[in-house]
Amino acid sequence: MICPLAHVEEIFSSTHGAVYQCSRKNCYWLEFQQTTTAFRISDFFLFKKRIDAIDVACMLGDSSRSADFEILMPFRTERCFILSVEDILNLREILAGAKFVIELNSEIKRILRSNAVLAI
Repeated sequence: MICPLAHVEEIFSSTHGAVYQCSRKNCYWLEFQQTTTAFRISDFFLFKKRIDAIDVACMLGDSSRSADFEILMPFRTERCFILSVEDILNLREILAGAKFVIELNSEIKRILRSNAVLAI
């Protein structure tokens, strides 16, 4: 659950979940699988790298039961993710969309700052 006193802005959402930015705690909130998980900014990007590194093709090609799911416990969280291949793909979509919007906002702010300096 997101802190009721926090000021959150939606970064990206899909039918499978969403990412919010909390200005009060300077963190990102991931809403996925009917739960919400808070991440420090650096941990959020580290978690995205871990999700992107999962070899989905290997999971699909492996007939053993242990290959049906990936279990991840992100750094500095109390959450344990048990992810099927479909969950991994849905989570990748959410995290990639959020990263794109975050980078786009940073680039826009950088351009606006440089244009403001030139106007002075």
